[in-house]
Amino acid sequence: MQLDIPILSNDTTEDINVLTKNNYRSTNGKNVYIETYGCQMNVNDSEIVAGILQKSGYGITDKIENSDVILLNTCSVRDNAEQKIDKRLQHLRYYKKKKSKLIVGILGCMAERLRGKLIGKQDLVSIVVGPDEYRKMPELLEQAFKGEEGIAVKLSRVETYDDIIPLRTEGVSAWLSITRGCDKFCTYCVVPYTRGRERSKPFSAVLKEVNELWKEGFKELTLLGQNVNSYIDMEAKKDFAKLLDEIAILVPQMRIRYTTSHPYDMTDELIETMAKHKNICNYIHLPVQSGSNRILELMNRHYSVEHYLERIRKIKELIPNVALSTDIISGFPTESEEDHKMTLDLMKEVRYDGAYMFNYSPRSKTKSYMMTDDVPVETKKRRLSEIIDIQNQIASEINKNEIGNIHEVLVEGTSKKNINEWQGRSDTNKVVIFDNSDGKYVMGDLVKCRITKSSSATLFGEVV
Repeated sequence: MQLDIPILSNDTTEDINVLTKNNYRSTNGKNVYIETYGCQMNVNDSEIVAGILQKSGYGITDKIENSDVILLNTCSVRDNAEQKIDKRLQHLRYYKKKKSKLIVGILGCMAERLRGKLIGKQDLVSIVVGPDEYRKMPELLEQAFKGEEGIAVKLSRVETYDDIIPLRTEGVSAWLSITRGCDKFCTYCVVPYTRGRERSKPFSAVLKEVNELWKEGFKELTLLGQNVNSYIDMEAKKDFAKLLDEIAILVPQMRIRYTTSHPYDMTDELIETMAKHKNICNYIHLPVQSGSNRILELMNRHYSVEHYLERIRKIKELIPNVALSTDIISGFPTESEEDHKMTLDLMKEVRYDGAYMFNYSPRSKTKSYMMTDDVPVETKKRRLSEIIDIQNQIASEINKNEIGNIHEVLVEGTSKKNINEWQGRSDTNKVVIFDNSDGKYVMGDLVKCRITKSSSATLFGEVV
């Protein structure tokens, strides 16, 4: 399965991930098609949903025309994410006209946020299920096929799906959610309201699933959580650094990544653990959001610029070849030109390999929704453009310095532009394109590539 959003991309759009699994056919005569929007957490949630439905007899298909059920697993982080779902529902009316008994459902964060408002939307939606209610999917679908509408959006303080086996797509990389929900309550963020309070999967359950993933042939694992490094199992007395350490020891030949980190929980012990193990990738996604302490306080981010930069210093000291990426929000309420300049200055100081860069989008239920969205749209666009331009320049310079370096690349498959060229990722999470016209390499291989040219988002190399 490919990453749904390229971590090192400067693009502000979101791709669609279609879950496929051809080994499990329907035993009840019904097939489910699942589209996933947004983050990797949603990708893993779709795999959990597929695992639940497969156990109940449903087949999983990547052919929408062959489906009896269409499920959209949604994101609510920004308004344009929800607008995308509205447009997609309009397109799905075509399939409903061809198959009148087709069931369409909305899952995930948008389902939790809008709830009953989605039932009957576009004369299509008949089930709405929040992130903590996926166990009810078989029952809700059974009712839907009888003509009943269903909604399940109760948030949980304990649900981690630790006993559910996700139905993962065959490939080289796997996702594993180890925390759900969030307790940080950033003033702009809907996650605590759409995914509930923070809770962690039991330590023993995580290790068991990691071991099973290695036995299944996965070469790379990404540990997921809204704030993954705040993981804690109080009973086992294990925090994230200890969990990461034991996973690295358990599967020494498997690449280990994690996302998304919070600067507040980026401890010395965690950085030291990363530096200690070769199979923990030299890559950290550490969202900063703004370079202004005043704006960070308004965002309720729990750290200062000074604290953030000290964490960056420590990371670079212990992991010299680390690649860094971040999130940046432009145009937060009351953001001044001076605040914006502070963000640009921080970017120049840290020098990120990649970033997610967005204009501020007011979300109902959040505290910032009550603030006046007083930065004009044109000002937001101009500031965001300046942020993107600087990031592209920095990333281009960093990648140009990679020319001549040799990276070990995990092969993911053919590139998008040329079937004779294949792509993989370095342990710094950079896409590397190389020639495979002789078909010598297959998915999951580790190859050493010398970098010969680069762009701001991609490295190109030759196998050595």
